[in-house]
Amino acid sequence: MSWRIAPSARSRRGLDWLNFFVANAQTGFGPFIAVYLTAQAWTLRDIGNVLAIGTLASMVSQIPGGAVVDALRNKQLAALAGGLAVAFSALIFAFWPHWLPVLVAEILHGFASCILGPAIAAISLQLVGRAKLGERLGRNTSFAALGSGVAAAIFGASGTYVSERSVFYLTALLMLPGMIALMAIAVPPAAPASTPRAGRAKGTFLGQMASLLSDRRVLIFAACILLFHLSNAAMLPLAASEVTRSVGVWASMVVAACIVLPQLGVAVISPLIGRLADRRGRRLVLLLGFAALPARALLLALISNPYALIPVQMLDGVSAGMFGVMLPLIAADLTVGTNRFNLCIGTLSLAMGIGAALSTVIAGDVAQAFSPKIAFMVLGLAGLAATLLVLVAMPETRGARDGTEAAP
Repeated sequence: MSWRIAPSARSRRGLDWLNFFVANAQTGFGPFIAVYLTAQAWTLRDIGNVLAIGTLASMVSQIPGGAVVDALRNKQLAALAGGLAVAFSALIFAFWPHWLPVLVAEILHGFASCILGPAIAAISLQLVGRAKLGERLGRNTSFAALGSGVAAAIFGASGTYVSERSVFYLTALLMLPGMIALMAIAVPPAAPASTPRAGRAKGTFLGQMASLLSDRRVLIFAACILLFHLSNAAMLPLAASEVTRSVGVWASMVVAACIVLPQLGVAVISPLIGRLADRRGRRLVLLLGFAALPARALLLALISNPYALIPVQMLDGVSAGMFGVMLPLIAADLTVGTNRFNLCIGTLSLAMGIGAALSTVIAGDVAQAFSPKIAFMVLGLAGLAATLLVLVAMPETRGARDGTEAAP
């Protein structure tokens, strides 16, 4: 049984606002890029390809990024570097919306995000310990959802009444208060016996990877994540491109509403998700979130009114709330007693990146060759496969983290 000094109220608030403002900044990427580049006369295929290349860069960085965060004593330094790099990539989009600069910005953003996400998860684990991690991750996701919702409303208004370019100036600006919040966090010391050498992983990198990948649960969960993002990643960008062609100048406002409403839902349900996962198990929560994917894809394929996209996107709130809590929570379950928490997150994020890269390429090509409706149907089939895989193969991991506390 480990002991841990309770984090101060200032540190807890700092972590809350760090999640809020990082989500503010990250909202500027994704569907707003599709709106921006469509307005710059980019084709669906070109948009899909550049987003896929950025995702591939993120994929390559995920596992090394997790290993770096594991190895660093100061997780806050990693988060600071990642946050500043995200801000810089937004400025590149704003100043140079051409193929090569956009490609560089996508690669930089992907690399920075694979450091920033695991670093925030590691800070959360350091701050509260494994016993309270589910509740803390629910709170993280709730504040991140509020941040995404607020930013989407601001970006939507800015994109409509100022310019699509202004979204990326604001993205860079909003990262600055996040970095100030990061500096307010003081991580309390964990039990002296929790891990040697302040949480540095033992053994070589290849040995750590071999041990992690020998766990069948990790491989199954990685496959579930890959299929989830194969279905999910391209849905809103594809819908955003269609909305831009249908409603023109109002596209940014419609896309903003498609982000704001689901994120408000995420903010409400995420704390409940953390508690439900602790009380009823991980598989039940996973099934609820995964099952929303094929339903959402089917509705997007059937609707013709671009404004009907807004209520359909509420299903995205269910999936997003589930995923934001469950990936780091199950990673903690799977690495109890080890120092591979961030390496596991990096590995699972690699699966996420593979799925997202395939999603944007496949959806763009299918939409170009056939129609967006056919593309949504293909994405829905991937979501159905993901749900079935959780149902038949994903084991329950609740209880795996009872006992020894390991450092993040």
